[in-house]
Amino acid sequence: MPFATHEPVLKTLLGNYTNTLPLKNGELKPSGFSFEFADVKVPNRAFKRVVREQEFDVAELAMVTCLQAIAYHKPYAMIPAVIGAGRYQHHCLVYNAERQTLRVGQLKGKRIGIRAHAQTTVTWVRGILWDDYGVALDDVNWVTMEDGHLAEFPDPAHIARAPEGRTMVDMLLSGELDAAIIGTDLPDDPRLQPVLPDPHAAAQAWSLRNQTVPINHMVMVRKDMFQHRPDIVTQIYQLLAQSKARAEGSQPAAVDLTPFGVEANRKALDVLIRNATDQKLLPRPLTVDEIFEDFYKLNIPNTTDLV
Repeated sequence: MPFATHEPVLKTLLGNYTNTLPLKNGELKPSGFSFEFADVKVPNRAFKRVVREQEFDVAELAMVTCLQAIAYHKPYAMIPAVIGAGRYQHHCLVYNAERQTLRVGQLKGKRIGIRAHAQTTVTWVRGILWDDYGVALDDVNWVTMEDGHLAEFPDPAHIARAPEGRTMVDMLLSGELDAAIIGTDLPDDPRLQPVLPDPHAAAQAWSLRNQTVPINHMVMVRKDMFQHRPDIVTQIYQLLAQSKARAEGSQPAAVDLTPFGVEANRKALDVLIRNATDQKLLPRPLTVDEIFEDFYKLNIPNTTDLV
């Protein structure tokens, strides 16, 4: 019973976001345990340490990595706490306007750079391309920059790898790539223009049509903690909800891009699981209720009762 000690110290991977700072800076304190926050500036660079080495007790992970972790039986279970700087994804597919004009109807046969084949932003954008614009996965020549997070899921044989040391922006500017899907690292460069027409309006229309937002990161906790210390898992969820509420204060955002709770995330997860399954990123289909089966056993109240 590794988590039955009186006051365990939980090694935790959690980024510095508006909705996590009240917890990370000590404004909110746990009772009966403590967090040991990893000194990691960019959490996604430590995601491999979570799923390959099981280094952390509590960890933020990208959504597709969460789904793959469950499908490949990693010793973690999800709690429905979306964290980070939520965003829409339509604007992340860009091209170099200095070299050409590229529209969505011209993507077939083009070389598109992506950080990794199973990256969550990439999964969302490829799902949008297929659902809304009829661009199939195999219509495009994908070029990855790095391996995925799980060792069990290497790039398919037909996926090309960029030369070592190159970046997507470099390759876009040189003409080696026709387009690229760039998330958080998208630079403010007027040469890089969105492929999708009027992407922000398209994102709003997508959100209305699907009645959801494209969630990006959730939190996972070691499965044995659910069994041996469910009180701690309940408190972790409660603290994350309180941290979010404290950050929002009296003026929460008009659209909640970081929803908490199973039902608040069900529609987004249904879409993302379908996208990940269609893109063959999962060894088998998953369901929302399956991925939260450990969480359901905790009988945690609604998030609004926790803040």
